[in-house]
Amino acid sequence: MDGFGASFTDSSAYLIHQVLEKEQRTDLMEKLFHPEKGIGLSVLRNPMGASDFAREMYSYNDIPEGETDFQLEQFTVAHDMEDIIPLSKEALALNPDIKLMASPWSAPAWMKTSGSMIGGELKEECYEVYANYFTKYILAYTEQGLPIYAITPQNEALFVPGHYPGMLMLPEWQSDFIKNYLKPNFLKHKLDTKILCYDHNWDRPDYPLSVFDDAGDAVDGVAWHWYGGKPVAQHQVHMAYPDKEVHFTEGSGGEWIPAFEPAFSNVLRTGIEILRNDSKSFVLWNMALDEENGPVVPGFGRSTCRGVVTVDQQTKDLTYTLDYYALAHFSKFVRPKARRIASSSDKVIRSVAFKNTDGSIVTILFNDSEEMKTVQLQQQGNEILHCHLAAKSAMTILKK
Repeated sequence: MDGFGASFTDSSAYLIHQVLEKEQRTDLMEKLFHPEKGIGLSVLRNPMGASDFAREMYSYNDIPEGETDFQLEQFTVAHDMEDIIPLSKEALALNPDIKLMASPWSAPAWMKTSGSMIGGELKEECYEVYANYFTKYILAYTEQGLPIYAITPQNEALFVPGHYPGMLMLPEWQSDFIKNYLKPNFLKHKLDTKILCYDHNWDRPDYPLSVFDDAGDAVDGVAWHWYGGKPVAQHQVHMAYPDKEVHFTEGSGGEWIPAFEPAFSNVLRTGIEILRNDSKSFVLWNMALDEENGPVVPGFGRSTCRGVVTVDQQTKDLTYTLDYYALAHFSKFVRPKARRIASSSDKVIRSVAFKNTDGSIVTILFNDSEEMKTVQLQQQGNEILHCHLAAKSAMTILKK
């Protein structure tokens, strides 16, 4: 396992870094990232530039319309220096095991056929400069003491939204970009950042399979989202390419599952299945959103997403949402470098188990039925533990 986490989107970072009082922020960051005093989140997946959850449209190479900058002389991560980089540093100080991932929602507008961060695709003549763009981002973050563990070439490569940044990248285009431009550029600059393909839903396993077929050793693994299909797709792809890493990089909760219990159950149920299907990580979406489920990029409209915490911009009240408590069942006890071990599981009592590097055994149980259940837990031939699980409740058991 690499671990569990969420994203410092521009919106999340702004709310935590600028809206909260310093004492609130210090307490929150400790509760999020500290392995003993908090829940020990250990993966951050940050957008490279604006996503749907940003206060403005921006990339790291914004220039006047009609101009180009193939030497990337105007490249800068100054935007991230305000909130995202300081918070990422603070998180890393609280938990040195944190791994940083990064994904772009769009290339800079001038590199695209649409001439905008909305819509379009990467111009063929911009493949090389876009590879350089990734390298410059990684080097800029490294200079800030923030090594980038893994990137994906494109967030949700098959979805092109009309109201926030996005970019179409078909599998054959992504294979070409990784194999002939991105990986060679990383090797040239001696970067060991992993390249994960796809970064989209379970319903198109043919996409990562195609990239693995074409790009071979240039790609390290696959990233998945939960907005379509079933988590078994992760295992199917992993069985075909067992040497490729499996990561789950985005799943947001929101008003489409409004009540606490069904939403809590969804995170536990789906999280267990994600982990039972070979994933090294389980990463939710926004670390924080406000009372209106924002801020969102101009023109987005109304958001229905939920953050790990809610920061009320009017009152500055801080609320820990169900995602915090659901993540805690995993991240507080399953530490980085833990190995998943076999456990029985069914659609009534779902389970996933791990062995930490200190030898401790962690078992996460979720009662997915409508009634109380008595569970017998036996670990590696040891004594049997009897426990009662209320309907739709979770229990994490740590045996040292």
